[in-house]
Amino acid sequence: MHSLVFLCAQKVVSHHSTVHGALEFIPKELYPVLFKAAFMDKRTLVLQDLVQTWPFPVLSFQKLLRKCQHCDRALLQEKPNKLCVQTVILGVVAYLNEPVIGTNTSPSHHWCLQVLDMTGLQDDGIDQGPESMSLWSRTVTLAKACIDVSKHQSNSVTLPPPQPVSVEVHVDLFVNSTSYGVLKDALQNNANSVLRLKCRDFRAEELPIASTVGLLEFLDPTGVRQVDLRFNNLGLSGLRVILPHMAKFTNLVSLKLPYSNIDVRRLSAGMEGSLHYFATQLSRLSCLKELNLGSSRLSGKLRQLLGDLQGPLESLELAFCYLLPNDLAYLSQSLHTPTLKKLDLSGNNLSDSLLQPFQHLLEEASSSLLHLDIMECRLMDIHLESLFPALCRCSQLRYLGVFGNPLSARGLKNLLQRTMGLLYLQLVIYPYPVDCYSENLPWPPTSSNLLNGSVDEEKFSRVSAELQQMLLTASRTDVVWTTNLCRHNTLDYFNL
Repeated sequence: MHSLVFLCAQKVVSHHSTVHGALEFIPKELYPVLFKAAFMDKRTLVLQDLVQTWPFPVLSFQKLLRKCQHCDRALLQEKPNKLCVQTVILGVVAYLNEPVIGTNTSPSHHWCLQVLDMTGLQDDGIDQGPESMSLWSRTVTLAKACIDVSKHQSNSVTLPPPQPVSVEVHVDLFVNSTSYGVLKDALQNNANSVLRLKCRDFRAEELPIASTVGLLEFLDPTGVRQVDLRFNNLGLSGLRVILPHMAKFTNLVSLKLPYSNIDVRRLSAGMEGSLHYFATQLSRLSCLKELNLGSSRLSGKLRQLLGDLQGPLESLELAFCYLLPNDLAYLSQSLHTPTLKKLDLSGNNLSDSLLQPFQHLLEEASSSLLHLDIMECRLMDIHLESLFPALCRCSQLRYLGVFGNPLSARGLKNLLQRTMGLLYLQLVIYPYPVDCYSENLPWPPTSSNLLNGSVDEEKFSRVSAELQQMLLTASRTDVVWTTNLCRHNTLDYFNL
């Protein structure tokens, strides 16, 4: 339900000429609700006027687009509208290039804006429609805006404003080989530009080592909380080059290095040194709370990699890492386990020699664990049964991922029944039951068999309906049980 104030704001922003002519009379306290109304209704001309005359030092998307007393719609949780985001950026550019947009603008509104905070906008990488704006597109648009402002600044012959005017943009950046050039040009001019990028979360895909290092060097050391380097084929030799450049990020909380082509199973003498150096560089990251080494072959080396970290991790992603029993044995006894909020062991075979060490690990992490991913771990009904005592002790658990495991309909019903007591559980991503496939599966089936096999939709619909009925009967309709992996992509350590 919208408040009367918000409904009035929607009416006001529907007439651009009225707003444009009344800017000097609008109290600054009304700017936030007018901004949200204009953003929600895609009133781009009004939006640009509001940005150019913004009467506060900070314009924050997170604060302006969340639920509030006037509007119960949280635009921050929706994919950002491309036209509106572009309009806000254009408004800031116009504000910097021509600080005063009209002679009637209130002097109190002149040159107030100092920070544009664009962090926190939704981007799950899927279902990007023509009206939404991806993180990659926002990065390119902002980089081009910085370059344009710098050119205007250098070419301008007008007198400078009575006080220095500049805007710092707090932003998450996503770069690949296509956008590398424009982002590099923007960051190179950062120090001298009146429109500066301050990166919070930095993500790079498929970039050469030299390009990655170059961009890291341009980032403000105090602003970066996450570095995500994936599909870059770095290997230990590449990480040896890149990791020393991380130490300057004094507030780095999250480091993600999935698909980095690390394989420690057959190391030469020289590569043993690289592994030791990698571990040493990790230990220098004093604020580190999240580490993702997914799809690295780390067999038997977990103690060496994590043993010297200065503080406990809260999120650890080790999917498809070919872990051995001694890795999980170390982890269950380490300083990290009592503080773990998120654990991803997907793709490791937990059905054999890892089952007992994993059970012990789960017991040790039970008091803190909020998010558990054990997808494609070859877990059958009998294995899950042995895990129930430890799993049911995870009283804070909000998310459980068991997709890609060869579980039967009976096993899933048992899982649902046994987890009813987990009062904070919100989302379970479960597999298609093995008895719902159209053809006979080889036994035990591989993940590939399960992912590529043909599911009998009629059988599955019956099982799905039975699961929903069980939730209804137990008054637990607050828990979402789904096979939809898209839900999984929206989960993030910083939102736990």
